[in-house]
Amino acid sequence: MRFLGTLLAILVSFSAVASESVVTSSSARPSFQEPFSTEAVSQLILGLLLVMAVIFAFFWLLKRFSGFAPITHNMKVIGVLPLTAREKAVLVKVGDTQMLLGVAPGRVSHLHTFDEPVVESDVNSVSFAERLSEVMKKAKEQKGEE
Repeated sequence: MRFLGTLLAILVSFSAVASESVVTSSSARPSFQEPFSTEAVSQLILGLLLVMAVIFAFFWLLKRFSGFAPITHNMKVIGVLPLTAREKAVLVKVGDTQMLLGVAPGRVSHLHTFDEPVVESDVNSVSFAERLSEVMKKAKEQKGEE
């Protein structure tokens, strides 16, 4: 909440400074301002920083209050089998239990719960980094042979 109060105070002060400059500039003759002057560049940078701060604040608030739950490793999609263009059968591992679900637009149906694992999901659990290093080694070996 302090962050929002600080942001609001900064915005109000910017509007006060802007209205002050409008009052003083309306009485004076309009003059040409150099596009690369220190004042113009600093004004541009401050404006960009303000826009970025508003964007970050918006996404922070969205993340904070939208109810996103942290990703857990207790649920995992093991396999997907398309049945039609819009329907598919999905094998999901929840803890130690595997469940077969029918997924259609706007509907998820429980089809079967397996007592024993149908597919061993931990057999092929190689990390992405390990798999990438294997592929890069094979590519280097193939280049060396040529």
